[in-house]
Amino acid sequence: MKKLTFVAAMAIAAATFTSCGNSAPKADLKSDVDSLSYAFGVAQGTSLKEYAIQGLHVDSLYMNDFIKGMTEGANAGEDKAKAAYFAGLQIGQQISQGMMKNLNMQVFGDDSTKTLSMKNYLAALVSTLTNQKTIYTEEQAQQAVESLVSSIKNRQFEGDKKKGEEYVASYAKGADVKKIDVNTVVGTQNVKGTVYYKVLKEGNGPVPTDSTRVKLHYEGKLIDGTVFDSSYKRGEPVTMVPSQVVAGFKAALTKMPIGSTWEVVIPQQLAYGENSAPGSPIKPFSTLIFKIETISIEK
Repeated sequence: MKKLTFVAAMAIAAATFTSCGNSAPKADLKSDVDSLSYAFGVAQGTSLKEYAIQGLHVDSLYMNDFIKGMTEGANAGEDKAKAAYFAGLQIGQQISQGMMKNLNMQVFGDDSTKTLSMKNYLAALVSTLTNQKTIYTEEQAQQAVESLVSSIKNRQFEGDKKKGEEYVASYAKGADVKKIDVNTVVGTQNVKGTVYYKVLKEGNGPVPTDSTRVKLHYEGKLIDGTVFDSSYKRGEPVTMVPSQVVAGFKAALTKMPIGSTWEVVIPQQLAYGENSAPGSPIKPFSTLIFKIETISIEK
């Protein structure tokens, strides 16, 4: 039988706990079922502790409080009112420790000085759960999310957006700079823009299509010179399909003969737009600069 873990099984045998201080309640093993119940607890205890601290972000200094809540929940049995209450506590913790943090990241990026209003978020959530009238209908709320997020980001990152536009305009005037005009659909939005590039090495191989698997090297930078990704640094090329990358990168790839090396400047609307790239220094409205070296077409 495989090793039992809390995360895998999610089923701790419920011996009746009546205390939650520093000492554990005494076991009373009168039968093989009692012994099995206790064995389950021991087998899953270590993984539960790891899950509580790492997965649920419980501070180890407050483990007794975690145990109190756990035992009350385990002993609630079929009491529907208590079950609903504990489910609500669990969701509330998820909102506080996960959901709200993710929403703040989507709207404000890594600016920890700004946050959404928990008070107003909960006011809307409770009204919706209890079928009370809300200021927005569900459809209006979806529209408000899109327009307000865009408006807030435009104000917050207006300076960065302008710097990117100025960089693109300046680069476009450089010697030997060529361009690719792009008119495409990103998500549900029609997006227009121009990708600018310099040919560093002219290739003479076939030109990839949208669905071609292309083996290549690349390095991506921001306009301040920050390198956010590089296959060169990782020491091996990657394989990409043009239809699966941002619009500006795709536009360049599907014009580059295999064997080419280009420097490519992608305006923000053909990159990540108002979104930030998870786990990278790419902020909303970032202009991106790539060195792209196409190596071969993969089958």
